[in-house]
Amino acid sequence: MGTMNFSIPDDVKDKFNEVFKDANKSAVIAELMRRAVEDEERKQRDKSFADRVRRRLESSPGFTEEQIRKAREDGRP
Repeated sequence: MGTMNFSIPDDVKDKFNEVFKDANKSAVIAELMRRAVEDEERKQRDKSFADRVRRRLESSPGFTEEQIRKAREDGRP
């Protein structure tokens, strides 16, 4: 198991110690870090997906309002 050192504001440290006084603080921090990693990975996947969609839209042919109107009318019974 690894060790990491962080500097945090004293008020955050004091509140953390108060709230988690009876808990395994290392386990709490490890779980919070797991969640942070999962959240960041999800954000990166979402951004990558959005970027791919944006690039595809930019490279696809656009349609004029007239073409869209005609397609709508042609599709009606």
